[in-house]
Amino acid sequence: MPIIFIKNEKQTEKLGMELAARLLPGTVVALTGEPGAGKTTFTKAVAKGLGVASLVTSPTFTIINEHKDGRIPLYHFDVYRINDEEEMYELGFEEYFYGDGVCVVEWADRIEGLIPERAIRIHISYGIGENERTFQINENTGDRDNGS
Repeated sequence: MPIIFIKNEKQTEKLGMELAARLLPGTVVALTGEPGAGKTTFTKAVAKGLGVASLVTSPTFTIINEHKDGRIPLYHFDVYRINDEEEMYELGFEEYFYGDGVCVVEWADRIEGLIPERAIRIHISYGIGENERTFQINENTGDRDNGS
């Protein structure tokens, strides 16, 4: 599991754009970390790397924002307010997770049982300095998926 140390938002943007360059339809990026650690900032960088021109904000109250103006559709989930995985079924999450776009899921640990085995898992932690962060990245390339 690679660990990447980031010193500022510019480096976060670079990392997100580098990841975006290799993302394919059907990829799920599962983000975890404390409040304010940079999940939405990283998602904005991934969106930029996908060529998304529309405004990317945290979908905390809507749960999901769709951005279809990039090279691949981006489905940005914030599941902080999800209390039960059943709520994700009501949202039709499977169409997104196993569909034609890239899904970035903030607070993915809240729905861990629904995250595909092959998801890219990224845990963002605070560093020592104000803008420093640590990114722990786990790219599971196994053949098994959690799905119905």
